[in-house]
Amino acid sequence: MVEIIKKFANNQIIHAVIFLLFFWFVYGIRDIILGIFISYIIAVGLIPLVSFLKNKRIPNVLAVIVSYIGVLALLFLIILPLIPFFASQFQSLFKMFPRYLDQTSRILGLNLAIPDISSLIGSELDVVSKNALSVTSRLFGGLFSVVTIFVVSFYLLLDIERIRKNIVGLFPQRSQNKVYTTFKRVEEKLGAWVRGQILLSFFVGSITWIVLTIAGLEFALPLALLAGILEIVPTIGPIIAAIPAVIIALNSSLAMTIIITGIYVGIQVLENNVLVPKIMQRTVGLNPVVIILGILIGGKLFGIIGSLLSIPFISLLLVVFDSFKKGK
Repeated sequence: MVEIIKKFANNQIIHAVIFLLFFWFVYGIRDIILGIFISYIIAVGLIPLVSFLKNKRIPNVLAVIVSYIGVLALLFLIILPLIPFFASQFQSLFKMFPRYLDQTSRILGLNLAIPDISSLIGSELDVVSKNALSVTSRLFGGLFSVVTIFVVSFYLLLDIERIRKNIVGLFPQRSQNKVYTTFKRVEEKLGAWVRGQILLSFFVGSITWIVLTIAGLEFALPLALLAGILEIVPTIGPIIAAIPAVIIALNSSLAMTIIITGIYVGIQVLENNVLVPKIMQRTVGLNPVVIILGILIGGKLFGIIGSLLSIPFISLLLVVFDSFKKGK
């Protein structure tokens, strides 16, 4: 009996050590895993477009190339003409915002120490100049990572069916149908999330810009862009996006503050009752507590990108768990 207990204890210790080593290994390559996950999300987001082109008798390789070039060209055509205007708007907002914060703190009776932006910029530039080689290396490293992500996503999309079958082939024969079905469900959910999130961000950003412009609030375009970007972060993203707008409005008048607050509340009501049900109906719904925990954990492990991608990752895990729990 004692020997059995010792053997059992030894097995448990071995399993625990293996698990810890595996966790340590995964944590060590977390940046690589994050890059692969981003590449996978981009690939599954483009699957419907590639499938549409293939149904038009266009070869797979050409369909993938046309999809990538088409999407990138569209982005450049939309973004490039707006860069000078965005740059001037953000520069003005950057200069004015400390004054807005200072005036807001006085209005609210707060004693906030607002840092001098120009001195902060000067000190940061001094640090950058002293570490020019390190900064340049990081910039090139970041650019290389972006290029690598797009290259990997290209090859994933090019061979996604073969990759899927190879991974499924690693499982026992009796489980392969279930694994293949789960793969398809994951791709469907992630793809729907990508396309739905882009549409949501576009609609929320556009509506915010139009309404803030009509209301006469300064810096409507940067605030709208911020609202569109933070739309990716559920629950807390829209709240964070509203804070700068309310601070700017508070420096104008109480009436403007009430109007701007009402605008952001109205946009949220429109989003939650019209846009989300229509656009995101095929994505996985998550509890707000799970969302916040996921954002915090993702941010701790992977930074800002981890926070943004925590929701699709949790959705992926839920799809896998639900599939195996139901045995389908």
